[in-house]
Amino acid sequence: MKVCQITGKTAQTGNKVSHSNKKTKRRFSTNLKSKRFFLEEENRFVTLKVTAAAMRTINKNGLAKALKQAKALPKVY
Repeated sequence: MKVCQITGKTAQTGNKVSHSNKKTKRRFSTNLKSKRFFLEEENRFVTLKVTAAAMRTINKNGLAKALKQAKALPKVY
């Protein structure tokens, strides 16, 4: 399942709207990337599947704080 491991974001649904204003269902998938981060507390690399927004959160707050907040989130999958 395509879920961000930090923020818990998943794909959303919406409408594709044509020129004639006809609406058909579509999915807005998340911008997921597989990225390696260095966890200084454990002195090792961790591979996470994260969105671009989660990467900015990690850069701002640090990996340890972001992981701590992610563990507090309820499981989506």
